[in-house]
Amino acid sequence: MNDKAGKLLVVESDDALREHIVMVLSDAGYEVSTDYREGLKAVLAFNPDAVVMGADPPQLDCCDLLSEIKGSERTRNIRVVMLSPGKSAERTRGLDLGADDVLSLPFDPHELLSRLRSQLRNKFVEDESLERLRKAEENRNATQQVVTAVNEERRTLRVGGVVIVAVLIVAGLAAFFFYRRTQQQNTRVYAALTRLQTGVLTQQQLMERSRRALEDGQRGPSLATDPEKLQLKKKSEDLRAQIASSQAEDASALQNQLTVVEGRLQKLESEGKVAQTIIQSYEPSVCLIHVVLGFRDHTSGLRLHYAGLTSSGEPTTDEHNNPLLSLNGDGPEVRLDVFGTGFLASAGGQILTNHHVAEPWWQNDDLKELLSQGLEPAIVEMTAYFPGVPHGIAINTERISSTADVAVVRGNVSGLRIKQITLAEGRGSAVSGGPVVLLGYPTALDAILARAGAETLQSIATASKGDPKQVMEELARRNLIRPTTTQGHIGDVLPDKIVYDAQTTSGGSGGPLFSNEGKVIGINFAMVREFGGSNFAIPVGYGKSLLNP
Repeated sequence: MNDKAGKLLVVESDDALREHIVMVLSDAGYEVSTDYREGLKAVLAFNPDAVVMGADPPQLDCCDLLSEIKGSERTRNIRVVMLSPGKSAERTRGLDLGADDVLSLPFDPHELLSRLRSQLRNKFVEDESLERLRKAEENRNATQQVVTAVNEERRTLRVGGVVIVAVLIVAGLAAFFFYRRTQQQNTRVYAALTRLQTGVLTQQQLMERSRRALEDGQRGPSLATDPEKLQLKKKSEDLRAQIASSQAEDASALQNQLTVVEGRLQKLESEGKVAQTIIQSYEPSVCLIHVVLGFRDHTSGLRLHYAGLTSSGEPTTDEHNNPLLSLNGDGPEVRLDVFGTGFLASAGGQILTNHHVAEPWWQNDDLKELLSQGLEPAIVEMTAYFPGVPHGIAINTERISSTADVAVVRGNVSGLRIKQITLAEGRGSAVSGGPVVLLGYPTALDAILARAGAETLQSIATASKGDPKQVMEELARRNLIRPTTTQGHIGDVLPDKIVYDAQTTSGGSGGPLFSNEGKVIGINFAMVREFGGSNFAIPVGYGKSLLNP
């Protein structure tokens, strides 16, 4: 999709930060203004498409300006992206105040531009819809004037003429309301698909996704080097140096501290060895699940398609370069690619995962928007990719739990020598404070691309032409698919969930959570948007109840 450039107003008090934001936006081709001294009056004068707002601009209460923008009929469709210091609580406050999106400081320029493009896409779609509705309303008013004139002269008309006029009026009004409803539906359907769809990827997009994922991985905690372990080693060295140079009366206290530190180090070393054993034994048994969704009309059963293709093979678009969608289109079917994690739980090819992986529309607020417009999802295909297997394995949903976010899917794994993972017995296997190891595919395709070199990515992009299915097959053929491993500890054990701090994010749903005994005690189901925080797993007993005896 080709997003048109827009006008952006930057409201930020810090000079250095404001200049940095302006430089990022200007380099991206946007028309940028920083004149906001007169508040809403300045907004009306510049008429921006979006406002990038700091949380505390000078001589101006940002909350008041935000309320004024969203409260005015003339400006409420202007998108507001807030930059806020702090973490989730501060971001949530910004959203509650009316911001369309909130980023934490310091921000990543690529993420800021991506989120702005998303907001502007939705704004342009809504602007177009509102303009069409305005014109339709004008036409309706003109029709009403004609109706009034006809009524004034009705005594001079024959009865048959009156009937004909009435039929035409009813037909015109019905057409108007149908048009308005259709336009509103198309706008909402397209906006929902825009939020969800990754679509076909160009070579440049593949390279960019790989670069961003690699940078995110470098900024995030290293799995190979435990920060706590490094800190304890340094503490141990410092204590040994102090003991060597201290007086006899101080040596005893320092020695006690050293004993505690060494004990914690030994515990971490032991947990690390357990993790290595789990990785070696079960990494090949954890698969990346790729689900391809299509959409069909609930009444007619017709599939949602792109309206047509240009001579270059791209979808035809409207004046804002938004692809045109239709139930009767000649273009390819509209599809949505969803990723999750699963693991082999039986020799017969049964794979445990989440309900929301096997049926991505389940409890999905974004997909609810599509369903409310008379569309229903349909799985086009579902494929499992195991490490070391040079091709995908077709899978189908076998059972879904009625009490938890768990499902069983099945595929033909005969002859592939994939080891089924051992499941823990009983609730006593999960203990508060106990160490855990989590395997999965957080960030899905991005994390895998980040591990591939530039030359390999270029080759994959050329061979796959950016189609997600072909990208996955190329990655499998080149043996580049393998899960990510994170470690942590259990925070709490509840009847229906296990709380733990091993890091994960979207794409890791359905991954196995191992105890230090090397057995699966839970199935990850947390859908967090970034690494960190407390995550949740469903006790494995819910999954075992779905497997064949």
